[in-house]
Amino acid sequence: MTPDSLRFLEPLDVLFLRGNKLFGAPGSHGESLVPPWPSVAAGALRSRMLADEGADLTAFARGALAHPILGTPTQPGSFRITAFHLARRGSDDTVEALFAPPADVVIEQALAGTYSKPQVRQLTPLAPPAGFVHSYPLPYIPILGQAQRGKAESGYWLTTEGWRSYLIGRQLAPEHCVPSSALWRIDPRVGIGLDAATRRAADGRLFSVQAISMRPGVGFLTAVSGATPPSKGTVRLGGDGRAAALSTANATLPAPDHAALSVNRRCRLVLTSPGIFPLGWLPLGATPTADGSYRFELHGVRARLACAAVPRYETVSGWDLAQWRPKAAQRTAPTGSVYWLDELEASEEALRKLAEHGLWSETCEDPQRRAEGFNRCTLAVWN
Repeated sequence: MTPDSLRFLEPLDVLFLRGNKLFGAPGSHGESLVPPWPSVAAGALRSRMLADEGADLTAFARGALAHPILGTPTQPGSFRITAFHLARRGSDDTVEALFAPPADVVIEQALAGTYSKPQVRQLTPLAPPAGFVHSYPLPYIPILGQAQRGKAESGYWLTTEGWRSYLIGRQLAPEHCVPSSALWRIDPRVGIGLDAATRRAADGRLFSVQAISMRPGVGFLTAVSGATPPSKGTVRLGGDGRAAALSTANATLPAPDHAALSVNRRCRLVLTSPGIFPLGWLPLGATPTADGSYRFELHGVRARLACAAVPRYETVSGWDLAQWRPKAAQRTAPTGSVYWLDELEASEEALRKLAEHGLWSETCEDPQRRAEGFNRCTLAVWN
């Protein structure tokens, strides 16, 4: 990833990062999603690029104007979001990416009299014992080994150093975890619906919404391939187009050792953005076989799918500005879903290609969603 492709989006106001739930009816409540889908960053940067060039936005929305890099709304060009993470700016002006904990990482809350800091544990794939009856479809089951029962805690993010440790198979430590309270707070707002005809407040149209107030220096790190996005100025981000400062990011995104993974012949495949797959929880490239096993084959990488930790599905949608209508709602495997691959047959170059291209075929099932940053993944050591 070249430094020129990294951009830091730092909010200048509260953000309205709406999810997929219906919103707008009297008495409705709009929840915010942090971080938002990568399509939010894609829309902000592409709109800014068109505005900088003085493009006719109406003609572009109709598909009558093809941009050499952005293409058209229905046939995107080379522009792609390849990473989108929470991030914070340090005192030395470097930007540190913060990562959602993968599904095989369990953070247990601190317990008085036992330990004072959150404890980080990891699931281990184990073959079920003989006679153990279950409906799990894969050979290994992800097991959490505990000497003492603890309670899992949400609302933490991994530092860049923590993410690097995870990728190389090292044990995570409490100092690798950052609580959400250190990054943002929720600012509840109450609004009144407007009557478009009379241009006044509509009767009985009160609603509430969650605004997100980022802590100073906290924003989003975005990586772009196939284009050179603007390096300064502002963009419109999220609902109501709230302003965010745009700057080049002095940041590092840790990468796995693909050569070592190829030699070890097994690895973990981890989603770094929501995955839109035709077979639901199964990543693109994974298919069931006649003998009941699941095989993975994509971009020259062949392996057996041995185990998986996939949280409950999420639904992504969005608003299509070009068509002025909601985007189709699609179920996704959440960011952080983990797939253990063994019997791996792949060269270093093939593994790198898989990480760079994401979980899309060569022909690409959905060019729009690919450009928006969905189906991104990385690889990690399986000890």
